[in-house]
Amino acid sequence: MMKLDAKIPSGDISEKWTRHKFEMKLVSPANRRKHQIIIVGTGLAGASAAATLGEAGYQVKSIFYHESPRRAHSIAAQGGINAAKNYQNDGDSVFRLFYDTIKGGDFRAREANVHRLAEVSTSIIDQCVAQGVPFAREYGGTLANRSFGGTQVSRTFYARGQTGQQLLLGAYGAMMRQVDAGQVEMLTRREFMDLVVVNGQARGVIVRNLLTGELETHMGSAVVLATGGYSNVYYLSTNAKHSNVSATWRAYKKGALFANPSFMQIHPTCIPVSGDYQSKLTLMSESLRNDGRVWVPKQAGDKRSPTQIPESERDYFLERKYPSFGNLVPRDVASRNAKTVCDEGRGVGNSGEAVYLDFADAIGRLGPQKIAEKYGNLFEIYSNITGEDPYKLPMRIFPAPHYTMGGLWVDYHLMTTIPGLFAIGEANFSDHGANRLGASALMQGLADGYFVLPYTLANYLGNTSLASVSDQADEAKATRRSVAEKIDRILGVKGKTPVTVIHRRLGRVMWNFVGMSRSKEGCQKAIQEIRELREEFWSDCAVPGDANTLNHSIELAGRVADFLEFGELIAKDAETREESCGCHFREEYQTPENEALRNDDAFAHVAAFEYQGEDKEALRHQEALVFENVKPSQRSYK
Repeated sequence: MMKLDAKIPSGDISEKWTRHKFEMKLVSPANRRKHQIIIVGTGLAGASAAATLGEAGYQVKSIFYHESPRRAHSIAAQGGINAAKNYQNDGDSVFRLFYDTIKGGDFRAREANVHRLAEVSTSIIDQCVAQGVPFAREYGGTLANRSFGGTQVSRTFYARGQTGQQLLLGAYGAMMRQVDAGQVEMLTRREFMDLVVVNGQARGVIVRNLLTGELETHMGSAVVLATGGYSNVYYLSTNAKHSNVSATWRAYKKGALFANPSFMQIHPTCIPVSGDYQSKLTLMSESLRNDGRVWVPKQAGDKRSPTQIPESERDYFLERKYPSFGNLVPRDVASRNAKTVCDEGRGVGNSGEAVYLDFADAIGRLGPQKIAEKYGNLFEIYSNITGEDPYKLPMRIFPAPHYTMGGLWVDYHLMTTIPGLFAIGEANFSDHGANRLGASALMQGLADGYFVLPYTLANYLGNTSLASVSDQADEAKATRRSVAEKIDRILGVKGKTPVTVIHRRLGRVMWNFVGMSRSKEGCQKAIQEIRELREEFWSDCAVPGDANTLNHSIELAGRVADFLEFGELIAKDAETREESCGCHFREEYQTPENEALRNDDAFAHVAAFEYQGEDKEALRHQEALVFENVKPSQRSYK
C-alpha cells in the first residue's frame, strides 16, 4: 500500500501557507529562463498559470485544442466567484469561508488546502479588479456581493451572469501580454495524447495537431494539467461538448493516482432534458436561487398552468424543510430534494422531471428592471431555449451533471504522484471534498494559477536535478509509438455503430446507476454494463477517415474510449464508499430524514486509485483526513 504524503506544513492553520512560502526553495530570475514549462489547458487555471509563470520569467508552452484561449469552458461559468472580503459587514471572514467550504464538502476535504484557498481569495479579487474585470458595483461604487448556496453571508462577486467570461478575459489578457513578450508560446488546435515520463519525472507531452493529424513531442522541465472536469462521462451534462477526462485519465495510466472519482456534483438549476437526441444541457446559474423560489404542486399529477395554482396549493419544499437556508441550501441537498418530489409524481412540465423556479415575488418586490440588471442575460438564455418568458412564467429546472470534485491526487504543492506533473483547477481533487459550494470553482482555478503554483513549482525545480532531455529520447519515442498504435487500433475497428451512440448509452448507465443516488447493486450493474459497452466499442465502433488529416471522429473516439474505462472506476469508487456524503448518496446510508449519513470511522479519507494495467482492478489507497480546526458533524441546513 502506497503511503500518500500530502506534504502539509506543520503549525497553526492560519500560518501554514505564509510560513511555507518563505520555507520553500526559490529559482533565481536568471535560472527561470532555463526552464520550459508545459501547461495543458487555457481555462482560468491554465491561463492564469501561463500568465504568472511567463511574467516570472519561465519559458511557457500553452497547449489547448481550441483556436483561441477564450473558448475554454471557464467562459460558461455564470454566477460568481467567492472571496472573504466581508464588504457587506455581515459576519464573513477567512475562517468562515474555510468553515463553509469544509462543511459544504461534507468533511471530505483537506483542511490545509481549503484554508489556503480562503486566504488567497481576497487577493484574487484585487488582481481581477486591477485587470479591469467589470464586477457589479453598488450605487456608491463599492463592489457588489450576493449570496450563494450553503452560506448565510454575501461573499460572491459577480458580473451579471457572465462572471466566468469576464474573469477569463482578464486572465487571457494577462496571458497574451506574455505571448507578445515572447515568454509564452501558444500551440492551438492540439489534443493532449499522452505524458512522457523520463526517469520517473514528467518531462513532456505527446500532442496531435488537429488540423494535420501530425503527432508532436514537446519536452520541458515540468508539465501542468489544467484540463478541467469529466462530467461528460454522463453524455448529457452542463459541460461543453469538448470537455473530457482524457488528459487526466492518460496521466493516471502513466502512474498518477486518481482521487475520489465518484464525487460528481449534480447541479440543481439546469434546463430540463427536452428530447432523446439532445447533445448537452444548459445551466441556469445558482445565483437565481437568491430571488427565485423553488416549488411544485402539493398534489401529484397536477398539470395546471403554474399561474392557475394558488399559493395554498404550492409546496415550497426547500423553504419548508430547511427554514434557515431555504432555497440557498447546497447543491447536493437541493438536487436530491428536487428528485424526491419528482419521484413522488409532483414534477412539472411534459416529462414530470422538473420543478419551478419562480421570480414572481422578487419581480413584485423589486420590479422587473432590477431583476433584469441582476439576471437579464440568464433570463434571455432561458427564453431563447424554451420559448417561455421567465418574467411571466416560472422557469422549469431539474438537476444535471455539472462539476467534478474528483481528479488527480495532488499534495499540498499541487503535484501528483508523478514528480514534475502538476494538476490545477478542476483537474485535481483537492479543495471541495464531496460537494463544491457555488462560486468556488472560479476561486480555486485562479488561486491555483495566480497564487499557489508559482511558489510550489519553483520549490520543485529548486529541489530537483533536471538534465536536458531531447524529444528524441527513448521514452519520448516509445510514448509516441504507443499513441500512434492506439490511433491505428481505433481506426482499425471499422464497425457500424457510431461512437456518439455508444457514448449516449454510457451516459444512461451512469445516470441511472451512478447519478444522484447510488446503491451497491446499482454500482455492480453499472460496472457490468460498462464492460459490455467497452467490448462493443472495440468490436463495432464506426470511426471514418484516416489519421493524417483533420478528423474530429478520431478525437471523439479517443475521448469516449477513455470514458468507457473511467466510468467503471467511478462505479467502483461509488460501490466501495459505503456511506453517503455530499453528492455521493448511497441509498443504503441515510438518516431517518433522508439526509446523507456519513461513516467517519471508516471513510474519513481520500480514496486514491492506482492503475494496475488493462483489465486489472485498480489498487485503492487512502489518505486519512485529519480535522484539527473543524469538528465533523452531521450537516444541517435547517
